[in-house]
Amino acid sequence: MPTLKPINDRLVAKVVTPVEKSSGGIILPDSAQEKPQEAEVIAVGPGKTLENGKVVPMEVQAGQIVIFAKYGGTEVKIGNEEFVILRQDDVLAIKG
Repeated sequence: MPTLKPINDRLVAKVVTPVEKSSGGIILPDSAQEKPQEAEVIAVGPGKTLENGKVVPMEVQAGQIVIFAKYGGTEVKIGNEEFVILRQDDVLAIKG
């Protein structure tokens, strides 16, 4: 796995591949599938630095599955793996 070290309040997550079949067993083409909005957090930055110099620590931790904003983050493909780099503000929820 490549080493990506996020900075500030960013995190690197591996995109969770969506299910390719509907619940009725119909195979969905790529064009019919929604953009994945779930990812497993691989690495997190130190946190957001405020104007007064204090660092607000990250709430998200490596290993967690997060749901993120549909058009949030920057997609990065390294080899065959897809990652997304997100700001913590783009994370809507932590699955648990």
